Amino acid sequence: MTAVLTRRPGLSKIRTARSPLFLVCFGFVALVTAAALLATWVVPYDPNTVDLGNALAGPTPEHLLGVDAAGRDTLSRLLLGARTSLLGPLGVVVFSTLAGVAVGMTAAWRGGWLDSVLSRSTELVFAFPGMLLAILIISIHGEGLLAPVIALSIAYLPYVSRLTRSLVLAERERPYVSAYQVQGHSALQICLRHILPNIAPVVLAQSTINFGYALMDLASLSFLGLGVPALTPDWGRMVFDGQTAIQHGYPLSAILPCVLIVLTVVAFNVVGERWADRVARRDR
Repeated sequence: MTAVLTRRPGLSKIRTARSPLFLVCFGFVALVTAAALLATWVVPYDPNTVDLGNALAGPTPEHLLGVDAAGRDTLSRLLLGARTSLLGPLGVVVFSTLAGVAVGMTAAWRGGWLDSVLSRSTELVFAFPGMLLAILIISIHGEGLLAPVIALSIAYLPYVSRLTRSLVLAERERPYVSAYQVQGHSALQICLRHILPNIAPVVLAQSTINFGYALMDLASLSFLGLGVPALTPDWGRMVFDGQTAIQHGYPLSAILPCVLIVLTVVAFNVVGERWADRVARRDR
């Protein structure tokens, strides 16, 4: 008798809820992503061109969102800042997800002492604040985007690895895994070709939520002057630079990047949570 191998619906079967809130947030995420990708071709001015004679000017037909304390066009810096502000969190999510899935899957499948060592190691990372780790690495490596991305990737890795471990432990008890083992499939084949597609929707939903938190953490580091270099357009850095304008009664150059950071974090969290809720309802 031939065993019938049943698998749960994977990524292709997920349909996110089409609620108005989800659609608005998804549209905003798409708009910010498009702005980041097309910023080089749509910015009206060089974001680093200084015009002190026009400093802190309000919105005009030439500068739709005004200029900052150095006379730089705010709209141009917001558009190009979207690229840096999204690239950093993307790096954090990609590295932490790939490493977390590998660690969690290995721990769950192998079990025993290896599971204990990997689990205790992730708990040690949990005990060390991610922002403090980022500041430590930046103090050694210097300013730039690479150091905080590496630090936050390490900080976010335990969230993904623990989730992956619990999902793989549940999948191992399903009949299709035993059937594939009887047929002589290797552990690597079973994990990559059969278990991974089944747990991918849940992991990707968590990674989408992590993206918003990583964006907020990186913006905080840039605000403290520990992220990207001073002349690089970045939303967090723009908030830092806008402090002078606020003191002179021109808050627009600082408020606009703050609003974009908040809206982007909320949008990614809503999209990720709705996706996660949809996956949970599918598994019931």
